Amino acid sequence: MQQMNDGMKYKIDEALKLLCTAPADRQALFDRADKIRKEHMGDEVYLRGIIEFSNVCSNKCAYCGIRAQNTKVNRYHMEADEILAVAKQMAGWQQGTIVLQSGEANSPEENKRIGEIVKRIKKETNLAVTLSVGNRSKDVYKYWHDCGADRYLLRFETSDPKLFAEMHPDCTLDERLACLDALRETGYQVGGGFMIGVPGETKEILAKNILLCREYDFDMIGIGPFIPHPDTPFGNKTNAYKDDTDMFFVAVAVLRIFNPDAHIPATTAFDAVFPGHEGRNLVLQRGANIFMPNNTPQKYRGDYLLYPDKPCVDEDTGQCAICIAGRISLLGRKIGEGAGHSKKRLGD
Repeated sequence: MQQMNDGMKYKIDEALKLLCTAPADRQALFDRADKIRKEHMGDEVYLRGIIEFSNVCSNKCAYCGIRAQNTKVNRYHMEADEILAVAKQMAGWQQGTIVLQSGEANSPEENKRIGEIVKRIKKETNLAVTLSVGNRSKDVYKYWHDCGADRYLLRFETSDPKLFAEMHPDCTLDERLACLDALRETGYQVGGGFMIGVPGETKEILAKNILLCREYDFDMIGIGPFIPHPDTPFGNKTNAYKDDTDMFFVAVAVLRIFNPDAHIPATTAFDAVFPGHEGRNLVLQRGANIFMPNNTPQKYRGDYLLYPDKPCVDEDTGQCAICIAGRISLLGRKIGEGAGHSKKRLGD
């Protein structure tokens, strides 16, 4: 991260002050974030449907359930025709974006396969395409962008180099940030983000996470609570805010205050921590404006568990679509029409 100047130090102090809001005053913070969301992003909730098309991964991330060393995982690849069959239904579910997500399997063959899938989606549907498949070279990013990919989501997970190294033995924080730089230079709408409450995280680190998002001026920022997976080296660790889980929502609210024009999704992990649909509903009322339904075919969902107790594993895509529409309506919001591109880049 860049050397902090006096202005950045002031912002860190301001972010810390907001993160340390007393429990009795947090509702006012949430209301402020929701007001900023409404003023800058409107009442539309854009739906970006995720297809987890492969759980094959070559990385050893210490917290992730599909890490290469987890031999309990049943590995799979979805075929292109399977992906397209789902993609062609998405417009009927009021979803303008497809998010192709997978483990990180960096090979020339897989990179070409992804490019061909993107080409088909752009040719056979009107969907915007987001990729979320990890670190690659700038040349590969350019190839996918030339194939038609509109956006790329690559979370940095933490701004602290030491914590990053503990979590990611396969790369450094500088390498991850270099990928984000390459994506922006290539022309993508870029999404970043982080986990909340990584073991060892302090509120100062959390503040720096938020400010790093501001520094990169991300088009979309995805954050969610750290949830340990039992079959990983972090399996016995606990969230830094386990005794104050309201901090997960505080982080979202402060993120919105510091990034008023970014798309912020209500990520699935919130429903895992706060079951019964409470988690993501609350996030949508505390700064978020994006919902990312799981469109992975039901037969694969149980094999793509980055963390335990992932919601909606037993539902099919049609059930999810009906449920989401109802949730958004009950919140007094409406589903956004079209792709919901970044206001920062395209004036949408």
